[in-house]
Amino acid sequence: MSYTVTIKGPAPWGFRMQGGKDFNMPLTISRIAPGSKAALGNLSSGDIIVAIDGSRTEGLTHLEAQNKIKAANVNLTLSMQRSKRPAPVPTATPRMDSPHAGHPTSEDYCQHYCHLQPECTEGLRPLHSQAN
Repeated sequence: MSYTVTIKGPAPWGFRMQGGKDFNMPLTISRIAPGSKAALGNLSSGDIIVAIDGSRTEGLTHLEAQNKIKAANVNLTLSMQRSKRPAPVPTATPRMDSPHAGHPTSEDYCQHYCHLQPECTEGLRPLHSQAN
């Protein structure tokens, strides 16, 4: 089942996503913050993001999708497809042409890297800027 949600801005929107072309999986809602704008818009964990503000997400990397979401200032319109399964957990390593290649691919890193909930990222730095 498909549906469209328009969330009134500005950010934070109150959700985390995972996936993208670089993770060989569709862009999917992985978490909804209770009481958030996303929760009030009836987004559900596991649902697939088909379009962001009218632009189809097929073929977008995680970072490209993140940037489209960050660019939404007033409203964010998401075209969604309901999932019949729980949110997928990425198991594949990113493609070598991915901006994440060579970096850890944990769900937490991807979700925090999205910066969709600024309060979740306070004090975090992208892993590629950390000394090993």
